[in-house]
Amino acid sequence: MASLRCPPCLLAIFFLVSISSAQLSSTFYDSSCPGALDKIKSMVKAAVNKENRMGASLLRLHFHDCFVNGCDGSVLLDDTATFTGEKTARPNNNSIRGFEVIDSIKSEIEAMCAQVVSCADILAVAARDSVVALGGPTWTVPLGRRDATTASLAAANSDLPSPALDLSNLTSAFSKKGLSTTDMVALSGGHTVGQARCVTFRNRIYNETNIDSSFATSTRSNCPSSGGDDNLSPLDVATPRAFDNFYYKNLVSKKGLLHSDQQLFNGGSTDSQVMTYSKNMAKFFTDFAAAMVNMGNISPLTGSAGEIRLNCRKTN
Repeated sequence: MASLRCPPCLLAIFFLVSISSAQLSSTFYDSSCPGALDKIKSMVKAAVNKENRMGASLLRLHFHDCFVNGCDGSVLLDDTATFTGEKTARPNNNSIRGFEVIDSIKSEIEAMCAQVVSCADILAVAARDSVVALGGPTWTVPLGRRDATTASLAAANSDLPSPALDLSNLTSAFSKKGLSTTDMVALSGGHTVGQARCVTFRNRIYNETNIDSSFATSTRSNCPSSGGDDNLSPLDVATPRAFDNFYYKNLVSKKGLLHSDQQLFNGGSTDSQVMTYSKNMAKFFTDFAAAMVNMGNISPLTGSAGEIRLNCRKTN
């Protein structure tokens, strides 16, 4: 009843929600840098054609950016005298890659439109274009993010989901970022491409029981019980170079590479969603596209906040 006595409060709430929803716009660069999106698309396509794995790497860069203090390009910053960046955080060290591709794109964009297009937006668009280049869905990317002037090693260590998490902790990690369980299961489908290091799945293939025995045996050949931490195995053993729904088919067959992957199909609340995606790739594509937009909306810097970096690796 109290709300009925406070119409100005309702108006204020409506105004704030309107501002929030209008922060980013798909037409943000239409006038200020009309060729930017085409340039990013062509350069991403060339990079993926040169090295298929790069598509997964660029997708992952956007994810690892957004989960640490929002989608602000902070993951791209090198260490400085005043802060330690995110590149050496436990989930990132010797793992995330693709920085040189982003550098090249930024350089070309700067030559077209000086200090207009943010590194954070380049990451968001490159992630979309990488998925498309690998045969996955497309979506309209809201734009207008600005770049952070600092980064956080501590936040990267605490906020990026570990491959060792159980379902409840995974759900919590995504919920803290405003993402639903549906978003989490759909975004996990990004593991239909890319590779993981032996150190991230060794315990699963040697010690867990909810795993196909032949899959475990074959995976051990490239991941010894000790040593070889950086040896790589595909996250999707069936079609590692294509963005499709085989990730979910693998989970149903108990062939998830990471502990956190198989948790999505392990007798819990997300089993039905995994099963749906394993049978209906169109549904997965639709939900993945929507989830990527939701993820890309995590705490962006807009307006006069942050800056537009000239070099994605350092502040201006």
